[in-house]
Amino acid sequence: MDNTNYSQNGQISILVVDDEPLVRRSLSEFLTMEGYTVSSAANGQEALSKLNDYLADVVITDLKMPEIDGLTLLREIKKRYPTTSVIIITGYGSIENAVEAIKQGAFDYITKPIIDNEIRVVLERLIKEKTLEEENLKLKEQIRQVQRQEFYGIIGKDEKMQKIYNLIEAIANTRTTVLIYGESGTGKHLIAHAIHQCNEKERSKPFVEVSCGALTETLLESELFGHVKGAFTGAIKDKVGRFELADGGTIFLDEIDAFTPNLQVKILRVLQEGEFERVGESVTRKVDVRVIAATNQDLQKLILEGKFRQDLYYRLNIIAIQVPPLRDRKSDIPLLVESFINKHAKRIAKKVEGVSDKAMSILMNYHWPGNIRELENVIERAVILCKSSIITAEDFPDTLLASKRSIALTEEATCLKEALRNPEKDIILRTLNSVNWNRNEAAKALGINRTTLYKKMLRYGLLRKNITPKGL
Repeated sequence: MDNTNYSQNGQISILVVDDEPLVRRSLSEFLTMEGYTVSSAANGQEALSKLNDYLADVVITDLKMPEIDGLTLLREIKKRYPTTSVIIITGYGSIENAVEAIKQGAFDYITKPIIDNEIRVVLERLIKEKTLEEENLKLKEQIRQVQRQEFYGIIGKDEKMQKIYNLIEAIANTRTTVLIYGESGTGKHLIAHAIHQCNEKERSKPFVEVSCGALTETLLESELFGHVKGAFTGAIKDKVGRFELADGGTIFLDEIDAFTPNLQVKILRVLQEGEFERVGESVTRKVDVRVIAATNQDLQKLILEGKFRQDLYYRLNIIAIQVPPLRDRKSDIPLLVESFINKHAKRIAKKVEGVSDKAMSILMNYHWPGNIRELENVIERAVILCKSSIITAEDFPDTLLASKRSIALTEEATCLKEALRNPEKDIILRTLNSVNWNRNEAAKALGINRTTLYKKMLRYGLLRKNITPKGL
């Protein structure tokens, strides 16, 4: 069905299923005259057998048949061949069953006695809908293949980001657990939020985020699972935990590596059984929550060190997403800079249009240890401090300018080393030519041993004969 051209009837295959030979024969003849490719079956079992080799685009089946009736056949077709459309034939006395068939996935129904024009209209409508459906799928695929610069609030057109977008779309309609890896400041929370938003059924449901590394074990357990009054000092009233708040939706556990062994066991239980107890309470509660976890640590290393449970790792690491650091996707810096300028200029009602070429060069050459978070902080500061509508290098903090000076000094040092090397190379080359490339004689003339001469010749690419120095 996926490759069918619905503008040509002859390319559409139809299977007619009816236990009445006259109905089966007359309908098949009419459809053949209309230009369709037609086959027929006398009952539901024969139809399923034929569909193994003859994958029809459309099945037109009687509702009442012995052994396998039309509804049962419909269910089997939808289970085995989901792209095949089904049209039900029914008598006037079975309209309720026909309506039920439509609820279960039938395209439409026609009543007996079959009127040629009625079946013609139904098929024409089916073809139009399928054609539009295919065109929409092709259009969505074309749009998907275009390099996206923004995806659910994530800014980036780098190839690494495109792969992440595609992976998020691939898992969009599942509730599988996801583990996000990435350095601090790379935007792991944006990835988690995009996973939640990309699921059309889930996006209206809760999305709850917990920064696990900022809390002690007792406070984190209370934050996640809740507590009852008097469970610990300061527990002056009952509290609902984040897992309960996220019920039916998604919970994002950032810095999952911060969990103590005790909490790791409890998280594993929630993942496996969907069960937990509030702190200080013995009542078991159940939740249905999708878990997305994130870390900037090497969990496998922590497993070897005995700091992280291997079984929890495998439960979390069903789908892994590695978020690249900013230094590995520098082509995205101009896009991010533009986005941050617009965001912060609008916030403080200031007209800032962009950055100077020199300023952009500094941004592109900086190594960004704090990743996107650091870049946003730099741009926010520059927007506040800039005296015109264009951000200049003077608006950047000393850390960036110091980095620029370091790069310049490195380049100068490299040039100096190269300048010092060239005279030595020429001296060695002249000496080799003067002794007809006898290395022993050349080493004596230069006052160095033969091994040192060999290493220098290797460094300067002088191990081939007949190389003439500049000026000779």
